[in-house]
Amino acid sequence: MSAVAGPDGKLRCPWGATADALYRSYHDTEWGRPLHGRDELYERLCLEAFQSGLAWITILRKRESFRSAFAGFDPERVARFDAADIERLMNDASIVRNRLKIDAAVNNARVIVDLPDTDLDTLLWSFAPEPRSTRLEDFSDVPASTPESTALAKELKRRGLRFVGPTTAYALMQATGMVDDHLSGCWVQVTNADSVSRYRGR
Repeated sequence: MSAVAGPDGKLRCPWGATADALYRSYHDTEWGRPLHGRDELYERLCLEAFQSGLAWITILRKRESFRSAFAGFDPERVARFDAADIERLMNDASIVRNRLKIDAAVNNARVIVDLPDTDLDTLLWSFAPEPRSTRLEDFSDVPASTPESTALAKELKRRGLRFVGPTTAYALMQATGMVDDHLSGCWVQVTNADSVSRYRGR
């Protein structure tokens, strides 16, 4: 399916051309736009992991609750969460109560604050592929994973992070602008070339 008109008449990627204003806003103002910063990227990493097996709109609607529950996604604060905090989160109906995902979020915060040789921003963006010369035409052409996302997932797992398979890694790349998967007809215009060049040392 190619880009379709939303309620306001603007052409969008099919998933973003919805009557749900929250979903449209996320598509228009966040998805695919280059994102940097340790805390910001840790938040997206966590949310993509929590989304696994669920609809993304579910996560968007719970986003502020997630931020409150996870100390604003400050990795240093989350890294200090203990067993009592885990139980608190497991009893918090405003978020997704999945123990494996909660444990992974805490574990990943601990890994991130102790990265010995780099920072999260540099690490993630170093796997961003070369920008496409042209946008994809049809939503069916958008991949679920790529060699770069597979390599990123492998490296994150090597460093001890959890819930970061190739598909989740690619969703993270899409969400944070490491790749631009807005379709050719979509009105949203973004560029990630400067960020890719910077973080891949060109």
